[in-house]
Amino acid sequence: MEAFLSWFFEFMTNMLGGIWQVISNLFLGIARIFDLPRYFELFAKHKGDFSVFEWILAVFCFIFVFAIWAALIFMIALIIRKALRVRRVSAEKEELLEEIADLQRDIVRLSGKELESLNRGREVTVVKADSSKLKPIPTAAKERFSRLLIIDEKYKNYAPPKYNSRLSLGEICEDLRNFAASSAGLYYDIKTVRLMVASLAASKLILLQGISGTGKTSLPYVLGEYLDVSATITSVQPSWRERTELFGYFNEFTQKYKETDFLERVYESTYNDDVNLIVLDEMNISRVEYYFAEMLSLLELPDPKRWKVEIASSAADDPAHIVNGKLSIPENLWYVGTANNDDTTFAISDKVYDRAMIIDLNEKCAPFDAPKTEPKRISASYFTELFDKALEKYPVSSDILDKLSRLDAYVIERFGVSFGNRIMKQIKSFLPVYVASGGSELEAIDHMLTTKVFRKLELMGLSLVREDIDELVDYIDGIFGKGEMVSSTAYLNKISTMY
Repeated sequence: MEAFLSWFFEFMTNMLGGIWQVISNLFLGIARIFDLPRYFELFAKHKGDFSVFEWILAVFCFIFVFAIWAALIFMIALIIRKALRVRRVSAEKEELLEEIADLQRDIVRLSGKELESLNRGREVTVVKADSSKLKPIPTAAKERFSRLLIIDEKYKNYAPPKYNSRLSLGEICEDLRNFAASSAGLYYDIKTVRLMVASLAASKLILLQGISGTGKTSLPYVLGEYLDVSATITSVQPSWRERTELFGYFNEFTQKYKETDFLERVYESTYNDDVNLIVLDEMNISRVEYYFAEMLSLLELPDPKRWKVEIASSAADDPAHIVNGKLSIPENLWYVGTANNDDTTFAISDKVYDRAMIIDLNEKCAPFDAPKTEPKRISASYFTELFDKALEKYPVSSDILDKLSRLDAYVIERFGVSFGNRIMKQIKSFLPVYVASGGSELEAIDHMLTTKVFRKLELMGLSLVREDIDELVDYIDGIFGKGEMVSSTAYLNKISTMY
């Protein structure tokens, strides 16, 4: 036994020694390759005899060698990263295959039961059950809307908050601007705030567009914070094609409804009188008229009682406000889309522009000192009341209507573009509220002409010439006063350079 142990010890010692030598020599080799002090020592030893040309060659050699090593290290890092990604994808595929296998087993099991029933001579029929004899629905069926049922529980003993009903529209705009600056470090021009508030009166869909970094997403967010009701931020994805991206869908296999944040906020809005805001961030990263088509059509209906979305087939113990499988869209809900107009996004169609109120944010407001301002809980009903008062106090004057009629006739004749009934309706709702918020009538008209009428010229791709634009600008100055329509003139001059 001693002889064996002696042999085994020497055998393993020799083998492990070889392994250690390989490892140690490997690390010694790597250390020698990157022994920078030695390189500088060798360079110092020989540099005294270098000519100018040899100096240049030496520097070039340093750069060349280090570039090669940097490239090798970068390639190794890419290979490692790719290997990790392949491993992660493989793991995801394995999980997906397991889920498919489970579903297949369920299908086989269910099919087997049906075959067994048929082999026994039992006829499978569908009958209309007597509601008085229905058995209690299993827990899984009751909870197919788990998140919405939680909202039902939340509002069982709901007591409405004490809403502020003392502020005027002008005070709300000033207060909101100060709140954004003092609480969130967000600075907005008072005109932008007025446009936002007045837009709430004219449409349920508001579109904020412009360059990045101007506070498009922050504006509705800070409005929600000011009203003490946080906005729901929904990030639109490039793959969105249909309404299920917003409202979710019923999964036949799990017997659960895939509830989304969008659906949850719409449903909760049916319980309260808050100003509820849903932000569709980067709205045009997918085609708006695809996934938002149903909402665009519904919101056009003049009777809000007909704003209903079919969610799923009706079932007992569904959430309280889903009636006959349909959810009523409440009036205290607004949708705010943000849009970047660049190569990564889709052009927004005229159909969407017509229905939305548009606010361009292309400049940052300079910081200013603002007093500390607290949030104000203001109800949607109070906003509606303020809007109605503004309509009574500041209706669109007959003089403005006459000027708009003359301008409408001019652009129809020269460019084939018309205001349309929808735009006139929006003007009549927007202008009084903008004036009540502290703005001027001409400012409101200027904004509406720019965003709702003249924008159509760009969208239609008309081959305009400079003379056409100059004549239109002169006509506008003649109607409203020279230099009064600042935004319209600037926009028209901009689009004239595109052709």
